[in-house]
Amino acid sequence: MDDRGSWDPDTYLRFAGERVRPFAELLARVGADAPEVVVDLGCGDGSATATLARRWPGARVVGVDSSPAMLAAAADHAVPGRLTFLQRDLRDWRPDGPVDVLISNAALHWVPGHADLLPGWADALAPGGWLAVQVPGNQRAPTHALLAELITGPRWAGRLSPGADVTLDPRAVLDPAGYLEVLTAAGLAVDAWETTYLHVLTGEDPVLHWVSGTVLRPVLARLAPADAAEFTAEYAAALRRAHPPRPDGTTVLPFRRVFVVGHRPAGGLSGA
Repeated sequence: MDDRGSWDPDTYLRFAGERVRPFAELLARVGADAPEVVVDLGCGDGSATATLARRWPGARVVGVDSSPAMLAAAADHAVPGRLTFLQRDLRDWRPDGPVDVLISNAALHWVPGHADLLPGWADALAPGGWLAVQVPGNQRAPTHALLAELITGPRWAGRLSPGADVTLDPRAVLDPAGYLEVLTAAGLAVDAWETTYLHVLTGEDPVLHWVSGTVLRPVLARLAPADAAEFTAEYAAALRRAHPPRPDGTTVLPFRRVFVVGHRPAGGLSGA
C-alpha cells in the first residue's frame, strides 16, 4: 500500500466491516487446500493477513506493505516463523521461491501500471498455485470524479503541490475482461468478475469519512493545514449533494470492486 499522506490505520479501519467483506469474497474463490507459502501484497494493518494464517495453519504467511504506519499496526499480528511482515514497494517485491497463494486486496489501484506486474507474479506461482486480486473500481464515481474536478479546477490547482493522483485516473483499474486477458496470457485459468456494493452509512458526512482514510489522504497531504480544511469543507459539500441522506438519515454509497482469481493447475489448463 502506498505511504503517501502517512496512512492512519485507525481512520482506514473506521469501516472495517465493509472493507473486509470483499477480501472474504475474494478468498472464497481460492481453492488451495494446504499451501506452504502464502503472500499478501499490500497487507495494510495485517488483520486480513492474519485470517490467511488461520485458514491455512500449515503455511508460512508473509504480508508485504510499503507503509511504516500500517506495518507497525501489523506487528501485533506477527507470529515468528508463521506470520511475518515485510516493508517493500509492491513494484520491487520479488519472492524468494515459488508461492502457493498470492493475494493482493485493495492495494494495486495505488500502483501505476500495476497490470504489468501481474505476469511476473503469475510466473512466481508454484504448480497448482493461486493468484487473487481485488481492486476498487470507483474511478468514475462521484467520490473520485468530484475530487478530480476540485484538484484540477482553478480554485485549487495553483495551491496543490505537484502529485500523482493515481487512484483518480479512470484508467488506473482494468475492467474484469482486461484482467482476464492479462492472466490468461500468463498461462492461468481465470475467474474474473465485478461487484457493486451498496454501503449504508450513518452519521454526519459519512461519505467524506469513508474517503478520508483512502483517496482524500494523499491530496490533503499536499496542502497547508488551513487550505486542507477549506478543501475538505468544499469537497464535503459536493459529496452531500451527490449522496444526499435518505429519509431515515442513512446515506447509500455505491462502491464498485473488480476481482480476478487465476489458477496455475498442477497439470494441464482447466477452469479456475
